[in-house]
Amino acid sequence: MSTPAPSLPDAVVRVGVVVPLSPPGWAEAGEHLLAGIELAVAEINGAGGVAGRPLELAVRDTAADPQRAAAAVDELAGLGVVALVGEYHSVVARAVAPRADALGLPFLCTSAVLDALTEEPTEWVARLAPPQSRGWKLYADFLLAAGHRRIAVAVQPSIYWESGIRILRNHLAPEGGTVVQLDLQALTPPAVCDELATDGATALLLLAGYPEPAVPIVRAVRQDKRLAEVMIGAPAGQPEFAGWAESLGDDGAGVPFLRYLPETFTPLGARVDAALRERRADPPSFVAFEGYDAIAVLAEVFRTCGTDRTRIAESWSHVAIEGTRGQIDFSRTPGINVRQWTWAPIQVVDRDPADLDRFRVHRSG
Repeated sequence: MSTPAPSLPDAVVRVGVVVPLSPPGWAEAGEHLLAGIELAVAEINGAGGVAGRPLELAVRDTAADPQRAAAAVDELAGLGVVALVGEYHSVVARAVAPRADALGLPFLCTSAVLDALTEEPTEWVARLAPPQSRGWKLYADFLLAAGHRRIAVAVQPSIYWESGIRILRNHLAPEGGTVVQLDLQALTPPAVCDELATDGATALLLLAGYPEPAVPIVRAVRQDKRLAEVMIGAPAGQPEFAGWAESLGDDGAGVPFLRYLPETFTPLGARVDAALRERRADPPSFVAFEGYDAIAVLAEVFRTCGTDRTRIAESWSHVAIEGTRGQIDFSRTPGINVRQWTWAPIQVVDRDPADLDRFRVHRSG
């Protein structure tokens, strides 16, 4: 049941933001997401706001804690936010989405990809990031095209990693591919290397937290002469961020990952890219563009449908705007219980060993 929002001054449109900004959350990703959100808000307010009313953000740090995030949703709903945006971690978004649904609070999920954000279909939740099933199938196609049939995954317990393994297995099996799991609760980085040396896998995928234990595993594998021909991959996107290159240097090159950018930005995307580079010392990641696009979507909804929570939720299927990465609209996708931007761009890329600041695109979809 929808909970009426407390009355707010007519002069403000308040939007709630849930984002990881402290450990054990991936703070670097959260900072990029917030940077994109804040840039969009600054531009909209600089142009007069929405119908003469400025946007105001109420930001809460989830720290990758589902319970903390659910409590933040309750708090923000009580503060009178008209909509909620954000979250990078899928396991956290899985707590945020059903709570927003229960409260009748529109939630535009920016970056979490787990297919099952909610157990039942809902009109209150929409998502910009492509579902994990689509992205990880593209990654599996990349592995097959590169000649990898036996894949090892270094994995920590998580519904997100378990879902990813299932997608990989189901997509690789018809082509003769196999996936073997290496349990990081039981194996140290040197032990992972020993398992790889005897198993015969030609690729090792890091389905694990960053920087620990992902960084020590990469270093161990790179330094092990027995594994010189083993490809390291990170489908969840850890190498996207500058911290990866700073931590690993040359060892962090040539690690393919998924990112959600097009081959060519829209004119808006090119302008936002330049603006983000002016605001931050590090290059903007795809997560920053997801944040910008989320506010652009909400602003368009506010202009056309107003700021009533129910009307916002009803508007997802009518959204059609040019975002930084292409035309954004939402529809019902089979197997997905939220409104989904169906054709968000996906790439498989890595950092070029000859230039760590340059990304090589291996596959797009």
